[in-house]
Amino acid sequence: MNSVPMLHLLQLVSPALPVGAYSYSEGLETLVQSEQITDLITLEHWLTQELQYGAIRLESAVLMRIYRSAQANDRPKLSYWNQWLSAFRETEELREQSWQMGRSLSRLLQSLQPDLESSIAACEDPCNFVTAFALASVHWQIDCETAVLGYLHSWASNLVSAGVRLIPLGQTQGQHVLLNLYPQIEQTVNEVVTLADDELECCGWGLSIASMTHETLYSRLFRS
Repeated sequence: MNSVPMLHLLQLVSPALPVGAYSYSEGLETLVQSEQITDLITLEHWLTQELQYGAIRLESAVLMRIYRSAQANDRPKLSYWNQWLSAFRETEELREQSWQMGRSLSRLLQSLQPDLESSIAACEDPCNFVTAFALASVHWQIDCETAVLGYLHSWASNLVSAGVRLIPLGQTQGQHVLLNLYPQIEQTVNEVVTLADDELECCGWGLSIASMTHETLYSRLFRS
């Protein structure tokens, strides 16, 4: 990949991207308060399991499908997979997170790249974050697998940052966790490339319970 698409990818995955990712913990806050995650080892284990079996693995597979649909200008498929993502969410909190971040990224993209407006409109409202991320990746000529790597790295970085604040951990410990996740991130990308549509499944009941419980916590640092 040449330097311009790489720069666009770095912009998409930057913590400075104004989509509010930093305000969500995706169940981590519940797990820390219930003492199921207490240190860097348990945090790394949780994130590794999510990458192997959880919802983020499925998001990666659907990101690829949206990317290919956008490349082919197949607008019915864009709408289908965007709606599939909305129906896939198991809790209100996770669905609202995806929609809020998707709206924020969609507005930003329409401001930065007005010619993306018709593609975003084809997805129909609400536009999920994965959908908007895939559309931006196609428009900026970011290779599909590289875009998925970037997406997973951004997801992992956000949750490691949440873990650093919640457990709490030192910044150096957080970087150790992130570095240790790289082999699994790469493996996840390699696996989802070959998934057929009827193989889109995950085991995410732990995340679902943590997410549903989060909104009833006595005190919360992260958005619900």
